[in-house]
Amino acid sequence: MQTSIRNAVAADALEVAEIHLAARREMTYLPVLHSDEETRSWMAGEVFADCRVAVAEIGGAVVGFAALEGGRLEHLYVHPDFQSQGVGALLLAWSLSASPGGVDLWVYQKNLRAIAFYRRHGFSVVRRTDGENEDREPDLLLAWSSASDTMSS
Repeated sequence: MQTSIRNAVAADALEVAEIHLAARREMTYLPVLHSDEETRSWMAGEVFADCRVAVAEIGGAVVGFAALEGGRLEHLYVHPDFQSQGVGALLLAWSLSASPGGVDLWVYQKNLRAIAFYRRHGFSVVRRTDGENEDREPDLLLAWSSASDTMSS
């Protein structure tokens, strides 16, 4: 089935929160700091309020999302059942086109699959931390700019 990307609307917040929860459950190295209900509330009240959000749909079902705040890709999650099918690449392409001046993002150092994904798409490491985030997990700041565009090659 074909994947389509569209701008999210407020009514998508619950589905997006469920994708976020499902994907994070697969990241077994992360502590569970918030209840599912807190996450749903945060998604609707903060992420959808502060970010430009796009959703990926397959057969009319939302299967992934990206949330961009300025040039920072705050979130890119694909439901585990739809990973490795090109959904993330389409959401990343949306993010890059929505922020032509460049995009940066944080990724956990233990998330080797995501790091490899972003490197394949032209991102490079800008900074490393020992866990200066809510989860206290070491992470990387990655950046992409149109000057180093490898998406079109």
